[in-house]
Amino acid sequence: MFILLISLLIDITIGELPAFIHPVVYMGYIGKLFEKSKHARFLLGMLALLLEILFWLFLCKTLLSISKCFEIYFLTSTFSIKSLYSHVKRCYEDDVEKLRKNVSYIVSRDVSKLNKEKLYSAALESLSENISDGIVGPLFYYLIFGIYGALLYRVVNTYDALFGYRNERYEWFGKFPARFDDVLNFIPARITALLIALFNFKGAFSYLKKYRRLKINSMYPMSAFAGVLNLGFEKVGVYKLEGKPVEKEDILKGLSLYTKVVFVWIAIVLFTVVLKTKIF
Repeated sequence: MFILLISLLIDITIGELPAFIHPVVYMGYIGKLFEKSKHARFLLGMLALLLEILFWLFLCKTLLSISKCFEIYFLTSTFSIKSLYSHVKRCYEDDVEKLRKNVSYIVSRDVSKLNKEKLYSAALESLSENISDGIVGPLFYYLIFGIYGALLYRVVNTYDALFGYRNERYEWFGKFPARFDDVLNFIPARITALLIALFNFKGAFSYLKKYRRLKINSMYPMSAFAGVLNLGFEKVGVYKLEGKPVEKEDILKGLSLYTKVVFVWIAIVLFTVVLKTKIF
């Protein structure tokens, strides 16, 4: 409980660890070396991820044998509460060029030709999806498997973010990391959707019913988020959720919903830790 509380307080009050000591900055290093090869790309992608997992788990175990304080360091690096809020808050912007720049930091799509509505939409889509990837997922696996579960989740999710794209370059190299990430996110994505739905059950489930199958995991929190706020999300050529066009003020509404969802999830996590402590 102490380690979890300190980790959460560090992230909520201070934010991300400095880049030069942040594990996520270095995750994917092996993959970037292996990815240069043009041969056996599926196998190399799988090998790179497995080696990366082994490396980080071994490093974590070694440092924990020196001091338990390192668990705070590693756990804090697996989730991102304040940073996600701050990045999306910067998208509460009228100037379209500044807005494009700020949105480009949190999405992988080309934003150069997107209008304000699509930019605001992209920011909220990223916010909703990352509740699962950046907060619910790592803490879910921490509850089950401890720090090693949270760290493994973060390595796999980072690999998916780096290499999990269906394009000529990453189609095969990133396929195993992407599928592994799909498996790990299956439960967290659905938990996230339920948490979001607490704040407008009818709206969330009407969207979930229509759109949840568009993407295996990420569409669950995304469609629930859009349903609660009655907004239309769209990634041109990929998916479109009907609803009210996204405006600047919806950024603040989205951040308010995000804060409530994160608060509920943290409360559930802390309660679960207390319950496990009393039982065992």
